[in-house]
Amino acid sequence: MTVDIRPVTDADWPGLWPIIETVTRAGETYAYPLDMTEAQARVLWTPPAPGATLVAVEEGRVLGAAKIIPNQQGNGAHVANASFMVASEARGRGVARALGEAALAFARNAGFKAMQFNAVVETNAVAVALWKKLGFAIVGTVPEAFDHPRDGLVGLHVMHRKL
Repeated sequence: MTVDIRPVTDADWPGLWPIIETVTRAGETYAYPLDMTEAQARVLWTPPAPGATLVAVEEGRVLGAAKIIPNQQGNGAHVANASFMVASEARGRGVARALGEAALAFARNAGFKAMQFNAVVETNAVAVALWKKLGFAIVGTVPEAFDHPRDGLVGLHVMHRKL
């Protein structure tokens, strides 16, 4: 089966929201309110230009998403920021890597000069390893900045790569 990476449409939202809800409620990888509503998630995950959301779709089913936005406003807007979520049943199939590569290409084509992740939970070893494989470096770690539901207070990595 082939996974298609493309911009999100309104028709994708019913397939994307359950992924966001599941990841958010688990509280292991994002510093989002655990009770974030669907309306709040939709605003967060469907940014206006120059941001975008890309979805990974297989046979009409949303497997994951990448959200790309400017990391800062004004003089910091040349650096992109991105967030990624993949459905639990699609993990281990290369979906996150495909979304990561697509997000990097989108950011480069949109004129961003670099991409930065502000808060990669240090215990999220799979994500940290993937981002390193895609050329990101850990440029710092904020100690005990994330209250992990199982591991307690853990660090948040800031990761960066030039485009």
